[in-house]
Amino acid sequence: MTETTAAPTAKTASMPKHRGQWGTLLRRLFREKPLGTIGLVIVVILALTGIFANFLAPQKAVGASPGYNILHLADRLTPPSAKYPLGTDHLGRDVLSRIIYGARLSMIVGLVATAINTVISSGIGITSAVFGGKFDLLVQRIVDAWVCFPTLIVLITLMAIIGPGLIQLLLVLGINGGVGGIRFARSLGYAIKENQYIHASSAIGARRGRVIFHHVLPNVMPMLIVLFTMGVGGNIMAEASLSFLGLGLPPPYPSWGSMISAEGRANQLRAPWLAFWPGLALTLAIFGINMLGDALRDLLDPRLRGGLGSYRIQDMEKFRKKHLKQMA
Repeated sequence: MTETTAAPTAKTASMPKHRGQWGTLLRRLFREKPLGTIGLVIVVILALTGIFANFLAPQKAVGASPGYNILHLADRLTPPSAKYPLGTDHLGRDVLSRIIYGARLSMIVGLVATAINTVISSGIGITSAVFGGKFDLLVQRIVDAWVCFPTLIVLITLMAIIGPGLIQLLLVLGINGGVGGIRFARSLGYAIKENQYIHASSAIGARRGRVIFHHVLPNVMPMLIVLFTMGVGGNIMAEASLSFLGLGLPPPYPSWGSMISAEGRANQLRAPWLAFWPGLALTLAIFGINMLGDALRDLLDPRLRGGLGSYRIQDMEKFRKKHLKQMA
């Protein structure tokens, strides 16, 4: 009796330890994707800079004036120095403080606008794929008509109609990107819809809402995460483009795009640092987010070689060979 119970215990001890999906993803990211790891580090630094901008910015708030809008008229267009590490602009405002607070704005715009994108595209796209029929046909024709217009023209038109502002900018970027991503989300939902377990669930009387939330959505979630990650960089770039044109965040918001346009272009010969530093910050942020998104796409998409599914198969194959060797 003792030998019978001991055998499963030893077998269980030799089984590979269960690894959490996110832990496995991080280990593979560090091991196989060096550019993705660099992107993750940049994204984490950007997020922490935005969260703790009040503490990291050299210029602190004075009364009702935030730190990024403190004027030092006597120090106008001061080059980088010990007092002002990145120099000052034409109003004597510290450029480093404005870039740090600009990181907070960029993260808010990127995350919130992309969240709206993902909710709209996945909600309408997956519903359209599952329901099909005339509803699917109507949705796809609306999307086809929407994507015929250049994205920048649509954004400029909408912002000119409703006016500049943070809430207006988030809604415009969120709705425009959400409608543009419906087709991709529909393709994901349509691929899952054709599986046998979906047909079996419908055959036993499961409602379409249950099919969407319990079968389709969990299976497309990895690709939605990739879509979300890559959309953050696009929304940050779109906000910078609109602010550069004067249709994004109004002054005195320290948007990187408006810093390049307003202060940078007007003083590009006298004070080149006014355009260089926000341009560098924008470049690093977009680079980091895109590299992280590409790495997550390679690791999470099961259709690409090296996805988590193939990793688990390789892991179990190693365990099977090791177990057969021990038995031999």
